[in-house]
Amino acid sequence: MAVEPLSSSAPNAEEDRFSRVVESAVMRALFPQDATRRAFLNSVGVSTAAAAIAQFFPIMAAKEAFAQGAAPEKKDLKIGFIPITCATPIIMAAPMGFYSKQGLNVEVVKTAGWAVIRDKTINKEYDAAHMLSPMPLAISIGAGSNPIPYTMPAVENINGQAITLSMKHKDKRDPKSWKGFKFAVPFDYSMHNYLLRYYLAENGLDPDTDVQIRAVPPPEMVANLRADNLDGFLAPDPVNQRAVYDGVGFIHILSKEIWDGHPCCAFAASKEFVTQSPNTFSALMRAIIEATAFASKDENRKQIAEAIAPANYLNQPVTVVEQVLTGTYADGLGNIKKDAKRIDFDPFPYESFAIWILTQMKRWGQIKGDIDYAGVAKQVFLATDAEKLMKQAGLTPPTPSGKTIVVMGKAFDPSKPAAYVDSFAIKRG
Repeated sequence: MAVEPLSSSAPNAEEDRFSRVVESAVMRALFPQDATRRAFLNSVGVSTAAAAIAQFFPIMAAKEAFAQGAAPEKKDLKIGFIPITCATPIIMAAPMGFYSKQGLNVEVVKTAGWAVIRDKTINKEYDAAHMLSPMPLAISIGAGSNPIPYTMPAVENINGQAITLSMKHKDKRDPKSWKGFKFAVPFDYSMHNYLLRYYLAENGLDPDTDVQIRAVPPPEMVANLRADNLDGFLAPDPVNQRAVYDGVGFIHILSKEIWDGHPCCAFAASKEFVTQSPNTFSALMRAIIEATAFASKDENRKQIAEAIAPANYLNQPVTVVEQVLTGTYADGLGNIKKDAKRIDFDPFPYESFAIWILTQMKRWGQIKGDIDYAGVAKQVFLATDAEKLMKQAGLTPPTPSGKTIVVMGKAFDPSKPAAYVDSFAIKRG
């Protein structure tokens, strides 16, 4: 299974236009008199002139600066989000001025659920969206729908999830005792679904036959736990902490205890938006990357909690959001725990993340037939764009191939995805 080749940059014609404008500006600066400039070009030729000047003037740097400063094609934008802390950079960039700094007027729109986010973005009611990191992959390859080329240029958060159980199960901490449990995850195509399934299967439970797993929008999870419709969930925060705050659940384990540093949510946009509005896309990405860098610093977390807790964003008590973002939290069993990396923020979209996600989609039967794991990952997770824009923001991007993935003690080799899928005893695909 493959998707249409994706160029994450502007079309070639647009790049050529930028190049001609910059080179012309440099030539005019060096030779202000028209006659002198024409005589020079006629004597050596345009290509030779450009090559000669490039030895003394950083033309490529000038092109980068020109592209960075180019006006957005569209300044008024709508970005959909689900009210969870995973969306922190997307949300906070509005009240804290990161979008306006890039010349954008962005309305962040609270949305009821992931299917609604997907549909409104596909229908262009939203220009871009907060999505679960597997969603752009699923949309691109046509898992569950017709394929539409989509991109994931930035990770919104890493970690930031937990398995929460109903208080009535506080003495059932061994997953082997969970047969018959009813669990919720936010969406079928979610890290929550894949991590819960992985955790259950590693403890000997078949997630399709020994328990029930259904999709429930995050804002409805605590109410369903309180009403005894669920035994537990693997959910994004602040859902887990709100269950503790309300006294209806306890945190069994954080998702980082399954895979420390796993991706969770993402900033996503269609291939069409990326290629047809390259300046707007770049401005949005710069805002998201700078907001993510701000959120990654522990000393900023309380300020961010105050900014995103209000009703038009998360609609949560500030103390709930603070416990999640600072990592000092009550677990619901009478303990106060501290883990500064309970949630963290790192925008880089490692292609190995995408390959791991695709292996789980294959493992659980969401992908039928063969798939070009590396090809799809490269087309959807825009590591090259992230690297360039992080440098523009004065940040140091990581080495794309340097990410180590270990899930419940088992190392993942992204160069051997098929063998990884075959290695599991419990699987559908």
